[in-house]
Amino acid sequence: MRPEQILAPKILAPMPSGLCSKAGGFHIDPTRPVDKALITHGHSDHARAGHGHVLATQETLDIMRLRYGENFAGSVQAVGYGETIDLNGVRVSFHPAGHVLGSAQIRIEHKGVRIVASGDYKDVADPTCLPFELVPCDVFITEATFGLPVFRHHDAAGEIRKLLHSVAVFPERAHLVGAYSLGKAQRVIAMLRAAGYDKTIYLHGAMEKITAYYQERGIDLGAVELVRGAKKAELAGTITICPPTAMSDLWSRRFPDPVLAFASGWMRVRARARQRGVTLPLVISDHADWDGLTKTITATGCSEVWVTHGEEEALVHWAHMQGLKAKPLAIVGYGDEEESEDPAPAEAGSEADA
Repeated sequence: MRPEQILAPKILAPMPSGLCSKAGGFHIDPTRPVDKALITHGHSDHARAGHGHVLATQETLDIMRLRYGENFAGSVQAVGYGETIDLNGVRVSFHPAGHVLGSAQIRIEHKGVRIVASGDYKDVADPTCLPFELVPCDVFITEATFGLPVFRHHDAAGEIRKLLHSVAVFPERAHLVGAYSLGKAQRVIAMLRAAGYDKTIYLHGAMEKITAYYQERGIDLGAVELVRGAKKAELAGTITICPPTAMSDLWSRRFPDPVLAFASGWMRVRARARQRGVTLPLVISDHADWDGLTKTITATGCSEVWVTHGEEEALVHWAHMQGLKAKPLAIVGYGDEEESEDPAPAEAGSEADA
């Protein structure tokens, strides 16, 4: 048995409150309030309010503040990418995860054993955040949201071209694009700009604060405007980004004969699109697909894999077939962000007005 297989569970272990390092005195992405939390990124299933002390990148701290208010934690500490800090003899550092703005993998090193908790990540280009950084390790902790071979996301730019083709073919109709409010919405806008679309893009109110923050951090999204106040006829031939559930509520009636699109990795499954009434599925995900997951695990050089959530059993089986030690952690509380667009309390008010 390798040394890391003996030491790793003593350095970091799954607990009811999430991944816990008793040696270091901290949790990673805890699912309930704890004294000290290291947060990988700002999505609500990983970044919760109420912790005593929070360490994260500056962008993740800012996003948590936008979503939960000024008092989301007792105290905070911004950690730069690549910066190493010592927590009771356990060395930790944050590295880009390529998931959303400010997202990070967290590297833990103690007694020569290296563990990387990846949070959520993707290994493909995203113009709105730093690219995924490969971090060699002994134990790699991964998600498995799309941990089945059926999930291969292919070319996201091609999905954007599908959207623009539809806008050109149906100039009398509005296009509503369902997208998660943190990360996906801004990525879709940036990709539309990269594809040459220079018209005003409208936003649902739930997107306002986070999108403005991306712009403050230097992400060029072009002209964006809240759809609030726009007349129905003015919205013909336009693109509006909104939470997926908004496409099926009364809010959508303000648009002329809308084409319903949804940007999600789940759109690879046609039944999912039909269930949601989506007529233009766009396979665009902020998570690694099957090839991305397996390629990344191999590239880290790890000898052991822990799978936090998603299609855990399939990825664990694949790891065993590669000769790796692997186990599911079955952490309750992660996942579903691709399905959900529920705004945090601080965002809900603006949504109601949209």
